[in-house]
Amino acid sequence: MERNKTIMQFFEWHLMNDGTHWKRLKEMAPKLKEKGITSIWIPPVTKASTQGNNGYATYDLYDLGEFDQKGTVRTKYGTKEELLEAISACHNLGIKVYVDVVMNHKAGADDTEIFEVVEVDPEDRTKEISEAFEIEGWTKFTFPGRDGKYSSFQWGYEHFNGTDKDERTGKDGIFLIQGENKGWSDNVDDEFGNYDYLMLADIDYDHPEVKKEMIKWGKWMADTLECAGYRLDAIKHIDSEFIREFVEEMREHRGEDFYIVGELWKHELEGYQQYLDQMDTHIDLFDVPLHYKLCQASNEGNDFDLTHIFEDTLAGSYPEHAVTFVDNHDTQPQESLESWVQDWFKPSAYALILLRQEGYPCVFYGDYYGIQGPEPKTGIKEILDSMLFARYEKAYGEQQDYFDHPNTIGWVRLGVEEIKHSGCAVVVSNGDDGEKRMYVGEDRAGETWVDLTNSRNEEITIEEDGYATFPVNGGSVSVWAHAPEEQ
Repeated sequence: MERNKTIMQFFEWHLMNDGTHWKRLKEMAPKLKEKGITSIWIPPVTKASTQGNNGYATYDLYDLGEFDQKGTVRTKYGTKEELLEAISACHNLGIKVYVDVVMNHKAGADDTEIFEVVEVDPEDRTKEISEAFEIEGWTKFTFPGRDGKYSSFQWGYEHFNGTDKDERTGKDGIFLIQGENKGWSDNVDDEFGNYDYLMLADIDYDHPEVKKEMIKWGKWMADTLECAGYRLDAIKHIDSEFIREFVEEMREHRGEDFYIVGELWKHELEGYQQYLDQMDTHIDLFDVPLHYKLCQASNEGNDFDLTHIFEDTLAGSYPEHAVTFVDNHDTQPQESLESWVQDWFKPSAYALILLRQEGYPCVFYGDYYGIQGPEPKTGIKEILDSMLFARYEKAYGEQQDYFDHPNTIGWVRLGVEEIKHSGCAVVVSNGDDGEKRMYVGEDRAGETWVDLTNSRNEEITIEEDGYATFPVNGGSVSVWAHAPEEQ
């Protein structure tokens, strides 16, 4: 039978700008495979406006670290050759690679242009607060270092619908570009009236040449890298009709198993339901509501009722579309969406995404290896390795929940015949020491089970009726399973 799949987000916001990250991935891939990682989400691979940029200020989508542009050949993470070697190393191990794709905006233009705009209210982008006037904006992209290789398409102001600076006067604002068929896209998030505009030079997906070029590029990059899928950045700011078309075109071109997950950053579940309904094609979404539940639980301690942890989440309502995660590069301390899950609760949070049947879980590089930057954190590799082992070897079969106490919850996975000694019992506490009497199967009678996290040292013997009482330390998690040494 097919083993459980797990993604690793293989980057954090504060990686050093030393060009070694693709080499690091190639070197670490065998160990990650051994730990049970089946797919890797890598950061944006395209040339950004500066070498040190993480890749989200996209300059040239066809430059994967190949051309001398923006003062550098390599990206922050390395050269195109090193990228291809890293992906190949992953594929040789059976690890799939998903590439982060940034299609909302462009940065680092090669020249300015003069064009007409109106300024809009930042709090309501549907409200114009000026008459039309001319600005000098950074919207001309000619990519002289690439000189037309792979694509001759050059970008001008007509391919964007908004920008944020008038170079002539130094004025900042949100400027809606004027012209025939110009305006914000209708099929975007309705925050701030219309949330098409996020930053920099905003790409206009109502322009037919833009749609054609971006779909052509998407196919080119998938073919060039031979990757297994895409992570789509900031999709609530991009016309959903274009996203649907892009997803369908990629899957038709690369095959239906070409995987796509979108970042739709919304707190409320209702927005996800609406998005999935209008997509009419298969796309997974990150379970942001669950992330916020985990963050809330970590902040509230024993005041949080754990029995409600999956209510109003994708994992709870749309598990077939849910990519679950605890933290990521945006939720790190002092980053744009800071909502860091506190250290004491992090192992429990990972148990809640890794050891249940709902969702496709993603382990964050920063949680595994640690993060740098203004608030460095040490990784919890040891505890995550135990969770990954449990996911790969134990967390199979029917799931039975014991969500019957606000501060101590548990569940069991009954295991499957195809995987010897599979099955586990998980107990989570956000309060005092606790325990759960749970059924793991009469066929387990007499087996010795241990806590794979090493939080508890005792051995538990499964009783004749298939039950056992599984303890947990206060504010902790224990994962009980058949003792590994007896396998």
